[in-house]
Amino acid sequence: MSLHSLDPRAPWVISTHDLGRRPGSMRKMTLVLPAPVDLNVGMIGVPKDADVELDIRLEAVMEGVLVTGTAGAPLSGECSRCLDPLTSEIEVGFQELFFYSAEDAGEDDPSLDGELLDLEPTFRDAVVLALPLSPVCREDCPGLCTECGVSLAEAGPDHRHERLDSRWASLQSLNIDVVDKQDDQEA
Repeated sequence: MSLHSLDPRAPWVISTHDLGRRPGSMRKMTLVLPAPVDLNVGMIGVPKDADVELDIRLEAVMEGVLVTGTAGAPLSGECSRCLDPLTSEIEVGFQELFFYSAEDAGEDDPSLDGELLDLEPTFRDAVVLALPLSPVCREDCPGLCTECGVSLAEAGPDHRHERLDSRWASLQSLNIDVVDKQDDQEA
């Protein structure tokens, strides 16, 4: 027996009533659902309540209901190299078997709650696994200068910092122009 029952009005809870328990019966659905909370990894994720477009197929099989589908959702976050905001989209595929009873399911396998199934954990797993760990605004993003933090895309290819070896720092104050004197002597 389930410790909690699914709310049939929850957006990610789907009824399998019309499939019955007849193996081979199938139903296709196209849905637009609000994105769940905290669907992100590090620097990128699906904004809360963004529209998630789902194309799913529910199939009754001997053990339960097999759900196969694709989901598309917007992404927002920041570039891991330059920290500029970025937006894009993600499309993921998923497949999950929801067992008719918890006794038939393994420890981590989902099961139906009566005739209801909760698609949110399946969708969440598919999206989180597909999100980039280091998102970039563009593949050739040069990032930030490690010395001063300026955006290298804005600073340009000539951005440099003079680096002096601390062992030679005391000689810098001598200001000797040896190269010019040699040029004068050769002339």
